[in-house]
Amino acid sequence: MQYVIHLGLPHSLMAGEFWLLLHQFGEIMWPSLRSWMGQHSILSQIRVLFWVAVLPPRGEVRQKMALETQDQGQTEEGGPRNELPQRAATAQEVGMEGPLVDAEGFPRADVNVYQIRTARHTISCLQNDHKAIMVEIEEALHRLHALEKAKREQDQAESQTESMEQEVTLPSPFARVDAVSQGSPACQAGLRISDEIIAFGSINTGNFQNLQNIASVVQHSEGRPLNVTVIRNGQKTQMGLTPQRWSGRGLLGCNIVPIHR
Repeated sequence: MQYVIHLGLPHSLMAGEFWLLLHQFGEIMWPSLRSWMGQHSILSQIRVLFWVAVLPPRGEVRQKMALETQDQGQTEEGGPRNELPQRAATAQEVGMEGPLVDAEGFPRADVNVYQIRTARHTISCLQNDHKAIMVEIEEALHRLHALEKAKREQDQAESQTESMEQEVTLPSPFARVDAVSQGSPACQAGLRISDEIIAFGSINTGNFQNLQNIASVVQHSEGRPLNVTVIRNGQKTQMGLTPQRWSGRGLLGCNIVPIHR
């Protein structure tokens, strides 16, 4: 399978051919690739490293190089071309570990020793480069996961800090609503059962003494809206409550009890 590496190279270039070209002009191309990677995100680096790391199988590289080198060697030496398949097959059988000398210690005559040594060296370099690329991919993935983890932890810390600040800034309630009549001024204003009052007109946590304080404010504010602030489900809620006569008892239509601290 062929993989195209989009680094300004021809689209028909295979990964294996790219690495052969990289080894041939390594001093120029590898620094350029490093420079390119330094200017892009970790995710982009991982994509490039992945495509660069995908090489043809070792046997395919070995066979291709053996055929090419044997073909070049026979053409230059003027040898007959009908010997190429046999010599290429022999070179492939030698592989990476096969002996290059005969039983008497002389270089084998049925293979091109120089070309096989060159091919072995090139394959070894490709394998080492492949390992290095895989290490870089692993390190880049670790950095990416570390960034995501750090962001999650930061978001959680900010959320907790915001919640704590909100809890700290909320004053202590001094009274609680334990009943609200339907259709009453309190119901129309939005008061609900279990609302905890932290401000009722001019009454607040600092000056509240007893429920008579609230009753006095209500009596002197008939027909005029009062600013009421309550804590509901941990959140501060403000509303306008206008004491006035209605079909039920009192001017509010709700029951308020003190909170003892």
